[in-house]
Amino acid sequence: MSKSILVTGSSRGIGRAIALRLAKSGHDIVLHCRARRDEAETVQAQIQKMGRTARILQFDVADRAQCREQLEADVETQGAYYGVVCNAGLTRDGAFPALTEDDWDLVMRTNLDGFYNVLQPLTMPMIRRRQPGRIVCITSVSGLIGNRGQVNYSASKAGVIGAAKALAVELGKRRITVNCVAPGLIDTDMLDDNLPIEEMLKMIPAQRMGTPEEVAGAVNFLMSEEASYITRQVLAVNGGLC
Repeated sequence: MSKSILVTGSSRGIGRAIALRLAKSGHDIVLHCRARRDEAETVQAQIQKMGRTARILQFDVADRAQCREQLEADVETQGAYYGVVCNAGLTRDGAFPALTEDDWDLVMRTNLDGFYNVLQPLTMPMIRRRQPGRIVCITSVSGLIGNRGQVNYSASKAGVIGAAKALAVELGKRRITVNCVAPGLIDTDMLDDNLPIEEMLKMIPAQRMGTPEEVAGAVNFLMSEEASYITRQVLAVNGGLC
């Protein structure tokens, strides 16, 4: 039976750091990318150098049919996953009066619908393993307290938090935990170049940005045996912002 972990959006940034940290802890990794397969292959090579296995799935988490086809085929040949990290996401920021329908719909389809599209085909196979399992959703401080210019993103991440909490109730007796990690200001290429970083740092008690590796450490803990009694929770990694 497979003991692998799927990490969506794992070709770069936080997802890449999560995949590498979990591999370092002894897990085999199912990498995922929508595009930039070459970057995913670089992460794959790094994991293989650790002595762990890594394979790559390529699909758009916003495409329900594509998700189901790829994930069901992988589970059929490789076995059900021990864990899933729902990390893939995107932003389309802008003041709400200027927010277009496409800005709203794309963020919702990717961030919120992606929760269903990825996890729904995988949940029954995880249950049928009759073994402990882990699901971790990467959300955001924006989903906890909202953020200027991110009405769409904040709504999508708050929705994921609500969905994860409900799923945790459903899967609790199956020994499958479901938690969220909510990063704050993290130093990745997802940051907008126009963000007033210095002003934002003044609101953070830690007075600095976080790193992808710090987020990965939180995910690694929630994936561990030590976290077996932790479910339906949101672990904020934000330097004390909220």
